Amino acid sequence: MSLAVLMLLEGEFPSIGGAERQVETLSNALQSRGLGITVVVPRFNPSYAAGAAKHGDLEVWRIAYPPVRVLGSLFLMLRFAWLLFAWRQRYDAIHVHIAHNMGAVASVMGRLLGKPVILKFSGGWEQGRGRLRQRGGPGALLARWMLRQATAVQAISTRIARDVEAFGFDPKRVHWLPNGVPMARFERIERAPEGNHPPTVVFVGRFVPEKGLDTLLAAWARAKRPPGWRLRLVGGGALDAELRALAARLGVADSVDFPGPSTAVENELATSDIGVLSSRFEGLSNTLLEYMAAGLPVIATRISGSEDFVIPERNGWLTEVGEVDGLAAALGEAMAMPVAARQAFGAQARRDVMAKASVPAVVDQLMPLYAGAGD
Repeated sequence: MSLAVLMLLEGEFPSIGGAERQVETLSNALQSRGLGITVVVPRFNPSYAAGAAKHGDLEVWRIAYPPVRVLGSLFLMLRFAWLLFAWRQRYDAIHVHIAHNMGAVASVMGRLLGKPVILKFSGGWEQGRGRLRQRGGPGALLARWMLRQATAVQAISTRIARDVEAFGFDPKRVHWLPNGVPMARFERIERAPEGNHPPTVVFVGRFVPEKGLDTLLAAWARAKRPPGWRLRLVGGGALDAELRALAARLGVADSVDFPGPSTAVENELATSDIGVLSSRFEGLSNTLLEYMAAGLPVIATRISGSEDFVIPERNGWLTEVGEVDGLAAALGEAMAMPVAARQAFGAQARRDVMAKASVPAVVDQLMPLYAGAGD
């Protein structure tokens, strides 16, 4: 008999956010292996009906609750607890994708009902605003106790694994298990021996402060750039106008492209030579994994997730957060590298991410946790 898993996401679904994309990618992969998958989410968006729905081939269940501060959240938690009890014969395991209030309820109910609960910690959100924040008060203390009832913890970086253990989670239940990247999306990319024309450094993501794009533009202005190189910032967001103005002030507007968001990121990566991620913080960047899956060498800041995958002198370069000169030096070194050597770095990046974070590799490690082996 195949396993049935509830994918719990305390967020909107579907959506373009990293957590939502990961739930969809993983759910489809598990369903293709014969598992029964139901995505359970709150009904944050009133344009969606409560109850059962479909997203592609996935079953989705949205829990309605009154949009009233505090009381609405309590009502949601109670309805969710009842759902887990009422459905106890319909599922075998729960995978929590944001370790917050609903995850706390799932952890306790799973313990009471004898269901494995895999609790995913993604980093910044839980520690900044969620239940791992230092000054959360009695509510956060209670929620952390509840979360510790989970049978297994998925930490998407080794740094997060250490942080989770520091909050009292049993190290035997903590597993470093990164997000899964769908490698097939990038398999058709072929790189010409002479590189791309023009040679390009690419960033893909939201234009928000945590991505450190001001640091990237400043480093681009200082870097020793061989003739013809371009910086391509693919995405959009609140800082769009500010970043364009900064590029002009720094005198690099003629070498920086702002093409806007893309629905075909693989095409952008196919016509690029180096991926860059100048983030101030991340849990584990999906963009980082996509760069590597596309066979790009990566320049990244030394933050959670990136330090697990980017290995200097093997597949990329690591720099310190906010350090303009260090990032400029890495950019200069990467652009000056012979094309063949740079592409060898990229090929190694693809092999590394294939071994650690391809969807099949991640699913293989999740299967015993769903079966309760993490208990």
